[in-house]
Amino acid sequence: MLTHSDYQAPEGFAALPTAIHHASTVLFKDVAAMRARHWQDKSAYTYGLHGTPTSFTLEARLAEIEQGEYCLLAPSGLAAITLVDMALLQAGDDVLLPDNVYNPNRELGDWLARSFGISARYYNPLIGAGIADLIEANTKLIWTEAPGSVSMEVPDIPAICSAAHAKGVLVAIDNTWSGGIAFAAFEHGVDIVMQALTKYQSGGSDVLMGAVITRDQALNVRLQAAHMRLGFGVGMDDAYLVLRNLPTLKLRFDAHDASARKVAGWLQSRPEINKILHPAFPDCPGHDTWKRDFTGAGGLFSVLFDARYSEVQTDQFVNNLKLFKIGYSWGGAHSLCVPYRIAQMRKDWSHEGILVRFNIGLESTEDLIADIEQALARLA
Repeated sequence: MLTHSDYQAPEGFAALPTAIHHASTVLFKDVAAMRARHWQDKSAYTYGLHGTPTSFTLEARLAEIEQGEYCLLAPSGLAAITLVDMALLQAGDDVLLPDNVYNPNRELGDWLARSFGISARYYNPLIGAGIADLIEANTKLIWTEAPGSVSMEVPDIPAICSAAHAKGVLVAIDNTWSGGIAFAAFEHGVDIVMQALTKYQSGGSDVLMGAVITRDQALNVRLQAAHMRLGFGVGMDDAYLVLRNLPTLKLRFDAHDASARKVAGWLQSRPEINKILHPAFPDCPGHDTWKRDFTGAGGLFSVLFDARYSEVQTDQFVNNLKLFKIGYSWGGAHSLCVPYRIAQMRKDWSHEGILVRFNIGLESTEDLIADIEQALARLA
């Protein structure tokens, strides 16, 4: 009785939430059924690592949001980036990454170059069609990020994709900043979309997960093979948490967007701030591209302090904030603030002033502005 039971729950139960199907072992009706199934065929189930109805549902919904066809889940955004690289690159290949790329992606690129014989080169994120001059015979993949998640430059994705495809090179995008709803990556020419579901899709600052989405079946088969060989899987409880929050994704994203623009607009008038790096504001490199290609902006932006303020002072500004917490992520209900040593992260960084990044959560904007104001007042 402890191990075997004849009980089966009655059929006919239905509810709005997706059920949580936990499984490592998947059961088969008989040996013929077991032998007839293949892990790459998502019309049936083979093993928990390859999915249950819970993860299949999440993958399908994420693909729909991005206007894609196929989706694979990974344990984090970085794992999703790794999946793309491992699926598409081998020794002797070349990958191009924007100089403002998510720093763990940069470190991964450096590791590929150092240990796997894959050259990783970095380009100006505003290069646009000029990237054609950097593509070599062994270039197999170009990473893009729209915008850069720290310095916020908005690249010309259609121009990059056109140049890449003319030379048979695939383009992948880290589309996390837009939540998959403010930038239609496939419609602008991208081959592979990566999302860190840790951010807006989760919305609760309590889940680590990533996704890789494509439209091309042959490309998806290559990604599936790497996914299996890397042993990437996600917990169904985490998958459920993302599913639970997807219905409010657009509402939350728009609320973050409206609040961030209000806070950034207030900061624009402050003498302590030299530049607003928010794609919806003219100061931001690539602003015109954002206006052309995007429908929203979310809650993440950066500022450059006036050059008269030292790192010690701007660090103290961050420490003096009360509502804003210090943390690297974004997309959750709580506002965050992080100072960056951006000159150490970028090859050709020439802007003056300490960079500080804000994630505007779902708190009252009046309260957030008051918090920033009291911290600025203590800068001197």
